[in-house]
Amino acid sequence: MLVVVLGVSALLGGLYGPTVRATASAGSDLEESVKSFTRVLAIVQRNYAEPVDPDKAVYDGAIPGMLHQLDPHSNFFDPHAYATFLEEEQGRYYGVGMLVSQRNNQTVVIAPYPDSPAARAGIRPGDVIAKVDSKSCDGLTSTEVASLLKGPKGTQVQISLSREGWDKLIEVEVTRDEIPHPGVDFYALVKPGIGYIRVSGFNETTDSELAEALHRLDVAHLDGVILDLRNNPGGLLNQAVGISDMFLPKDELVVSQHGRAMPERRFYATHGNSGVDVPLVVLVNGQSASASEIVAGSIQDHDRGIIAGETSFGKGLVQSQFPLSENTALLLTTGRYYTPSGRLIQRDYKNVSLYDYYYNRHAAQQHEVKLTDTGRQVLGGSGITPDVKLETPKPNPFQTLLMRRGVFFPTGPLQQGVGDFTRWYLGQKPDVTRDFSANDAVVTQFRRYLDKESIHYTEPDIQANLQWIQFKIKREVFTSVYGLNDGYRIEMQQDEEVQKAIELIPQARALFDNAKKVLAQRIAGENLKQQ
Repeated sequence: MLVVVLGVSALLGGLYGPTVRATASAGSDLEESVKSFTRVLAIVQRNYAEPVDPDKAVYDGAIPGMLHQLDPHSNFFDPHAYATFLEEEQGRYYGVGMLVSQRNNQTVVIAPYPDSPAARAGIRPGDVIAKVDSKSCDGLTSTEVASLLKGPKGTQVQISLSREGWDKLIEVEVTRDEIPHPGVDFYALVKPGIGYIRVSGFNETTDSELAEALHRLDVAHLDGVILDLRNNPGGLLNQAVGISDMFLPKDELVVSQHGRAMPERRFYATHGNSGVDVPLVVLVNGQSASASEIVAGSIQDHDRGIIAGETSFGKGLVQSQFPLSENTALLLTTGRYYTPSGRLIQRDYKNVSLYDYYYNRHAAQQHEVKLTDTGRQVLGGSGITPDVKLETPKPNPFQTLLMRRGVFFPTGPLQQGVGDFTRWYLGQKPDVTRDFSANDAVVTQFRRYLDKESIHYTEPDIQANLQWIQFKIKREVFTSVYGLNDGYRIEMQQDEEVQKAIELIPQARALFDNAKKVLAQRIAGENLKQQ
């Protein structure tokens, strides 16, 4: 295994030793770098105070360290990480279908996927996984528990659950199945005539899922569509092109890419929107990255719709996948991509720390100015700057206290999960129907819970935040009792950015109508020149 890793290190230019130059002496420099690395590793193995696992030293230390010297997005995947990466890329795996997370040293169910084996078995958000096939989960990470839950299609797994309000473990037998991990995880009419579609990732089936969502929403008869790309980290390039293709006229440029060892490639809308030019508003935020930015950039540069929200992440690097032996792989930056106007939206990473790159993106960045099809100025060099800025509501100190204590699941666009109050409340086995609301009796229970947990509050705190508290309770109760989609519907109705996006639909229509006129005039002018 080590020989393979060292070979990769040599290929990429050596981890320690002199800087590799593009000269005839580069080969000898590479060899010296590899020799230096093997000597260092041998000394560490013989003399370090504790035994050293060479695979761990190389896989977790040497290779990531080398790649992070190149850029923040080149990466090395060990066998487990590579398997997870392929699952996300393919958009499916075999298991029971639920998200789990580590909370208070326990593996807790965040949410079963809609219509999954886990959901059909009655597993709820907030359930604690105590055993899997009689194997105790004490001391196991959520990743290890998730691995126990996966298995071949059609096999059974016995899951023992601890649930608030139940004296004994709840035993469920679940039959594993193929679990789709959709890129489009929710769509609905946010109001009559206005469709809402949330795209959470770009896997192998996202474009077909979006086409199905548009069909079911009857897009040809809609007054507008809101495409929500908030918190979408990206994914496959061809899926970003395919999604852009559904909204742009045929033959419009979507994105181009090129790098030192890759010829320039230009990707166009090959099918086009087939005349369906419904007004479009695209929501983005600071966690919208990569493929999300390709879609937002193509829509913005062609004046196809309004981009609203916060400036996106700013990832304009293209990674290529290089499978290695031992079920490992290298994800290496091989090029850059450019929006139709020629913008590179990659943020600066050479002059900032890795922490600041990911978590402190407010530092001043250099911007390049480009023009859209109608001559509007757009900025590059630091993500996609929205046409209309919408600030995500920030929690006040009391709301922050409640979320930090785990009373409610953290806020965010269509977040999943159930907080501790909801687990406690449902543990009392109330009769929850679809007309449930957090009325005075429920809020009284909420006060009791805060007292029980010694969470300080005043009555003015409760009254000042009453509407927010009632919304959070209703959203989480519906998620737990009726499933993710019902929780999504509750949150969508209260999402301030979605409501503001609805108001932008007429502006999106005016923008695209003007773009069509400009394009028609340009084509007419070109035809006159040819005569």
